[in-house]
Amino acid sequence: MPRMSAYAASKAAVVWFTETLAADCLGQNIDVNAVAPGALNTGMLEEVSVAGPEKVGSAHDDRAVRQKEHGGATQDRATELCVFLLSRQSDAITGKVIIVVWDPWELLPQRRKQLQNTDVYALQRSVTKDRGLDWD
Repeated sequence: MPRMSAYAASKAAVVWFTETLAADCLGQNIDVNAVAPGALNTGMLEEVSVAGPEKVGSAHDDRAVRQKEHGGATQDRATELCVFLLSRQSDAITGKVIIVVWDPWELLPQRRKQLQNTDVYALQRSVTKDRGLDWD
């Protein structure tokens, strides 16, 4: 998002912190995940609207206008994900960033083992030979 570098960097920092804290807590029965709720109608959206395209860029301004018109993501859906992550259903799902509106998070318990061995839903990626990268 042009002209939103501080905002984008702060989000990346939260995700990286989540992954690092999850690694620190391994073996302690503590799961750490980040929730990305999707585009919600918040005070920030109002600030983007007031700033206008000359300050936030025309693409971001257009998205903000469309979001205001159509309502954005629902806070109820984000709440459902948080309740899920606080439940025993999500035990051992850790170090992930889950996007409320795009990720099929209700299905994650069935993929628990796969999630533990993949960088899906993660910012940090493994670079190993088994991923097809050979640096020799």
